[in-house]
Amino acid sequence: MTAVPLIITTDAVGGVWTYACDLAAGLAQQGFAPLLAVVGPNASTAQRDAVAALPGVTLRDTRLPLDWVADGPAEIRGGAEALAGLAREIGAAAVLLHAPAFAVADYAQPVIAVHHSCQATWWQAVRPGEPMPPDFAWRTGCVAAGLAAADLMLAPTAAHAAAVAAAYGLRHAPRVVHNGRSATSEVLVTREPFVLTAGRLWDEGKNLAALDAAAADLRAPLLAAGPLDSPWGRVSLANGKALGPTDAAGVRRWMAAASVFASTALYEPFGYCVLEAAQCGCALVLSDTPGFRELWDGAALFVPAREPAAIAATLNALLADTARRESLGNAARQRAGRYGAGRMAREMATLIHGVAGTRRGAAA
Repeated sequence: MTAVPLIITTDAVGGVWTYACDLAAGLAQQGFAPLLAVVGPNASTAQRDAVAALPGVTLRDTRLPLDWVADGPAEIRGGAEALAGLAREIGAAAVLLHAPAFAVADYAQPVIAVHHSCQATWWQAVRPGEPMPPDFAWRTGCVAAGLAAADLMLAPTAAHAAAVAAAYGLRHAPRVVHNGRSATSEVLVTREPFVLTAGRLWDEGKNLAALDAAAADLRAPLLAAGPLDSPWGRVSLANGKALGPTDAAGVRRWMAAASVFASTALYEPFGYCVLEAAQCGCALVLSDTPGFRELWDGAALFVPAREPAAIAATLNALLADTARRESLGNAARQRAGRYGAGRMAREMATLIHGVAGTRRGAAA
């Protein structure tokens, strides 16, 4: 049987890359021939090698601008038209967009827009009550137009779907397909007495400042894996220790050794680092947000994200209780089994088959 061509857009600079690779690998096993179309900076040599190892998956650097750093709506529209041309070129059955703003072109096939994040929902979570800057406002307009043009809207959690519906005044919230991740192969030897956090640390939505402030009162070191440099500047740690940019395998090794994994994010539509830490059996301490509750309630401890003293108290109590840490680590690993890459790919394949061959604009 001939595999069905499919385009999955991604970028090479964040968690969407992890999502796209796992999804593409899973869809290849479901009878599709996914082309990963990289928007923004080209994939690195290591990333290209990783895709080359995925049977049935190909990659193309498009050199198109990322929607969140584009100079204006016309540049986003041009990127959308280029992606529509690529879809026609390969005869794709459907197009899966990681950025809904790119749905506005005249695609010949159904478009599935997966809303991973955006400036509007980020702003609501991180800067509630403050007026949105003009740069965010016009980008929000582009996302709204893309959501309206898509044949199917998806989100990684029900909490994020509700936030998207509220931010854009949608009559119907996006459908939910929880993200998934291939299970870790890391083997635990001995847990070491430190707290780990990881991710795109420069992002204000990750709320590293609160965790770093809590670290002043911790009875164990706080280690932070991930980039501190952003396109707009650099953040620094006063109390925690920065491990710097670390490859995926390196982060998982840290996770396999950490006593606790902590995230005090204000904005986290899903949270791949949390899932990976859970797969490694880390005890989880997470900010008390609707998304984290949806995914991890009963398998993590929750803290108020903006209260360093409360964060430190919870972490110290857990660090002092070995049995509680082991219990939470086991619960987290068991819960992580719900969020496998294979399950995600099967659910997505069903949705793709449901829209493939339908006329554009017949939104689900």
